[in-house]
Amino acid sequence: MEASALKAHYPFQSRWLDLGGLRMHYVDEGAGEPVVFVHGNPSWSFLYRGLIESLRPAYRCLAFDHIGMGLSDKPDDDRYEYTLERRVADLETALDRLDLREGVTLILHDWGGMIGMAAAVRRPERVARIVLMNTAAFLMPPGGLLPWQLKLARDSRLGALLVRGFNAFSLGATLTCVTKRPMSPEVRRLYTGPYGSWADRIATLRFVQDIPLGPGDRAYALAKATEDGLGRLGAIPKLIAWGERDFVFDAKFLAEWKRRCPEAEFHTFPDAGHYLPEDEGPAVAALIRDFLAVHPLPRA
Repeated sequence: MEASALKAHYPFQSRWLDLGGLRMHYVDEGAGEPVVFVHGNPSWSFLYRGLIESLRPAYRCLAFDHIGMGLSDKPDDDRYEYTLERRVADLETALDRLDLREGVTLILHDWGGMIGMAAAVRRPERVARIVLMNTAAFLMPPGGLLPWQLKLARDSRLGALLVRGFNAFSLGATLTCVTKRPMSPEVRRLYTGPYGSWADRIATLRFVQDIPLGPGDRAYALAKATEDGLGRLGAIPKLIAWGERDFVFDAKFLAEWKRRCPEAEFHTFPDAGHYLPEDEGPAVAALIRDFLAVHPLPRA
């Protein structure tokens, strides 16, 4: 990636945590109550750059890149197990290392929802507020189907070749995951830049291959436990912001959130796609600021 372009759009100091000999990249901006951003696939912490800039004057904003993603190390399978269980363990380790043991606000998108909510179900005392955007923390909702693009990548050699050989998943996301505000060529290059070779694209494929559809899938048990444990988070304030033109996390997923978390505050954006912070960044930032203000942390 071009360093000057990255700095212009992502003006944060890079930091790293050592996770068993692998470097996890993160940013830690601002001061105050901790707000932790967890991204999905095939994005990275770059997705949250506008929200971080908006919130860091009043909050401590931390955004991690999963191993294999963004600016983190990208090991082969023999050095890292690309599974949901490992992702959750990495997040828990990062939060513990940074002494984020209470009062944490989670901001979650895509796979970040399942990862972050699995960690929250395990340690609800850590979490004070939750913001969810176009994501799931439950198995496929009734009537839901895996889109053919994901099925191709998940279950076929051709799909794997397209993802790892041609960066099809990351490139495609920059075109199909925004519906209101198309990305500039420079921003598209920054989204896809971390995935510049066959070796660097391992995580974008492994994430898709880990989608839990049935009991035989290795992520299924943890996804089911997270789904079953959502009731443990009922008292935690939640904001669910949703781009309605998302062809993956569609209306069925939004309806399932409303069924499972009726206590949440819901805001939908009819013209926005999957990358909601790209399509509606200023509006989403304002929603989050208001949400945090309405639900202040208790004073010690």
